[in-house]
Amino acid sequence: MSMLSQNKTLKSIEEVALHVILLCQVGVGTVANFLLFIHNFSVILTNCQLTPIQVIVTNLAVASAFNLLLLAFPNNVTLFVPRKAPSDLSCKLWYFICLVARSTNLSSTCVLSTYQFVMLLPGNWSRVILKGRAPKIVNYSCYGCWIFSVLNNAYIPVKVSGPQKTQNDTDFKDKWVCSTSGFSVGMSFLRFAHDALFISIMIWTNVSMVILLNRHHHRLQHIHSSNQDHRAYADTRAAHTILMLVVTFLSFYLLDCICTFFHISFVDSRLLLRRIKEVLTASFPTISPFLLIFRGPKNPCSLLSRS
Repeated sequence: MSMLSQNKTLKSIEEVALHVILLCQVGVGTVANFLLFIHNFSVILTNCQLTPIQVIVTNLAVASAFNLLLLAFPNNVTLFVPRKAPSDLSCKLWYFICLVARSTNLSSTCVLSTYQFVMLLPGNWSRVILKGRAPKIVNYSCYGCWIFSVLNNAYIPVKVSGPQKTQNDTDFKDKWVCSTSGFSVGMSFLRFAHDALFISIMIWTNVSMVILLNRHHHRLQHIHSSNQDHRAYADTRAAHTILMLVVTFLSFYLLDCICTFFHISFVDSRLLLRRIKEVLTASFPTISPFLLIFRGPKNPCSLLSRS
């Protein structure tokens, strides 16, 4: 009996620790994404125009901030601020918006990777592909990320309901978990195909960028113009940043998939694994703005650059 109570105490300590880590991620990541948004969007206040890559990064910052805030509220903050269990409607809305933000985060990262790959193409290939329409194409792509995410998750509210009691009434934590049911094999395959499509594009564009960067490295050895050197260095640095961003995303996505497998397999540790999944889900939106702020191009039009 003492061993059982000791295991419960250990689990509760681990859950509290994961809650604290998640809330710290939410606080730090939200501030970082807000600064990233201001850093890129503030150029409009200085009568400058957003570059295509700034539009994508701004869109990514908004999606990441939504992703973080929805992970923390309303389910996780209730550990420290007790309140009544969420209603059926709030569960539907929370689950739907959370998945839309996650899907937009994925697709925006894919758009950023694809755009950087096109810009890295040698010669005039990028100009031929974009033909001066880069701003419009990027704007439509960012709008499309949100619209596609909404349409892809339109069925989610139907499959989500309010918290269901699965254990005895003494388990206080269980009443905060929204329940999901009725997900068919077809819907699961649709979600898998959605993720696989964007991840495949990211892997293809990043492998291609590695090949192009290797060629650029050999080509730079024969270039002596300082102007060309500066431009090639800027393109190479931007490509390296996107590579780091995508590798970070794929690493945490793989860990999340492994955690999902264990979540399905081990019934006794489902609540603990769910908390670990939340921490893993919050990791990329927390780390990505720091990569883009500290390794992104310095824009003289940005208010943060002027301060």
